Amino acid sequence: MLRLDNVDVSIQSVQILRRVSLELPTGSMAGLIGRNGAGKTTLIKSIMGILKVSSGAIGFDGADLLATPTWRRTRMGIGYMPEDRRLIPDLTVEENLLLPAWAAKLPDAAARLEKVYRLIPEIRGFGARKGTQLSGGQQKMVAIGRALMCGDKLLLLDEPFEGVAPALAHRLVEVVGNLKLEGMSVILSESDLQHSERMVDRLFVIDRGSVTTRG
Repeated sequence: MLRLDNVDVSIQSVQILRRVSLELPTGSMAGLIGRNGAGKTTLIKSIMGILKVSSGAIGFDGADLLATPTWRRTRMGIGYMPEDRRLIPDLTVEENLLLPAWAAKLPDAAARLEKVYRLIPEIRGFGARKGTQLSGGQQKMVAIGRALMCGDKLLLLDEPFEGVAPALAHRLVEVVGNLKLEGMSVILSESDLQHSERMVDRLFVIDRGSVTTRG
């Protein structure tokens, strides 16, 4: 499903990722574990196309991602949840969910929205609210749901449990854990294995921009 070969990424002449190689099979879940500043977000943004890769290769589902613009990656079934959620405050929750499908001009946006509501039924209950009217945990739910609108093959979840009250964190763990049942591949980043240890099939441990893979 996803393969990185010797990927280097620099930001303003500072090298962040160093010869990163990893593989994620179809339908599997991996934890990307590392301290703050280790390069987790840079790696996820590089897969999504938000940051430019200096050298190396990224392949997804038989396609060369480095030759694929970011907007087309969403049409290929890749969804991204940023660490800071980035909900648009003037839009309702439902509008925030639909936004990536509208931007990608997906013809089945309504059906995708219903799938999000099936996977995370709580969201339907506050779909008419503005994003600023939600708690931090609820905003995380919406951000995961928004990633699901396009990400029906691969989900990139950046710190999905960080800063969330324990009860909602437990619910988010259930939501993320159930995604494997839908046949999706998932990379979720965390600073430790507090929430993801029982969910992941493999670990990618990142330190100073280098990644080691553990079973």
